[in-house]
Amino acid sequence: MSGFLPTRRQFLYAGVAAASTAISGSACKRSQTSPLAAAPSDVVPDAAVPDVAKATAIAEHSVAAMPTRTLGRSQLTMPVLGLGGSASPLSRGGQEAEAIALIEQAYTGGIRYFDTAANYGPSEERLGKVLPAVRSEVMIGTKTSRRDRDEAWRQLEQSLERLQTDYIDLWQFHAITYDWDVDTLLDEQQGAIKAAAEAKEQGIIRAIGITGHNNPEIFVKALNRYPFDTALIPINAADRHTPQPFIDHVLPVAQQHNTGIIGMKVPAYGRLFQPGVLSGMTEALGYALSQPQVHCCIVAADTPAQLAENLDAARGFTPFTAEQLLAMEQRTAQVWQEANFFRRWS
Repeated sequence: MSGFLPTRRQFLYAGVAAASTAISGSACKRSQTSPLAAAPSDVVPDAAVPDVAKATAIAEHSVAAMPTRTLGRSQLTMPVLGLGGSASPLSRGGQEAEAIALIEQAYTGGIRYFDTAANYGPSEERLGKVLPAVRSEVMIGTKTSRRDRDEAWRQLEQSLERLQTDYIDLWQFHAITYDWDVDTLLDEQQGAIKAAAEAKEQGIIRAIGITGHNNPEIFVKALNRYPFDTALIPINAADRHTPQPFIDHVLPVAQQHNTGIIGMKVPAYGRLFQPGVLSGMTEALGYALSQPQVHCCIVAADTPAQLAENLDAARGFTPFTAEQLLAMEQRTAQVWQEANFFRRWS
């Protein structure tokens, strides 16, 4: 191993501090650790001057917390709803004001987990304009599409700089689809898993996960080969109609390894809200959260009204009975192919 690694963390601190200085008030010194998002004890506080006024203003508007769950083996505890960072103003050019308003609404509404990725356009940067003021109170999950060690490290550094933070709560390998993805990233010599293990050892990341949306069997293979802390997979009421349901294939393996499961594609971009299918987010989110080993769901929002509906559904969540879950599955039978369109993405 080269001398690249021992100075890596010092390099990251310097980079974050420099970037923070360039964006006035965008970062703040972490205050007393929150029980929802405990920072690693050995992480050095951010060097930027804290934006106390902004942090106070956001915190004063906080509402009652929604239910929380521990994310499997990761030991991260988070509310049952997180904010998705793609397919919304967070990831679209020309919508920065709308994005920042949604992020602040999410926080004041009780969301403490924010999802993003290195390739979600401006998503990381927009979270980095809001979350540093309340960093000790939130958890951030981002993703890398890189499969080799050095490229993964570079993308991690980029994410840290964009997010204006010196640690990531959950770093995930994005869009695991083929055998090649798993074989390459788990390569003992140059695989991206080496970057993740090194970063975790240094306290730069807290948990390691994988994500994907179209191949349940590749998740079974990955979870049986490596003790990933989490997996982000599609969980919705139409899943069981597919030839290979994520619910039936992946969740039992996740239970065996106590892998934390985060659900996505919960309303299938609204395709489950057609007449005679699901009535709204209360059913869509409740279905996903009622599955065994599903700890949290991420849902993006286009508008404040959509986000408000998502928040209401999460705060009022109670598990559905087996009979209620079956009834929802029966109602999605007519739209299952349309609702699982993302299975065709490569």
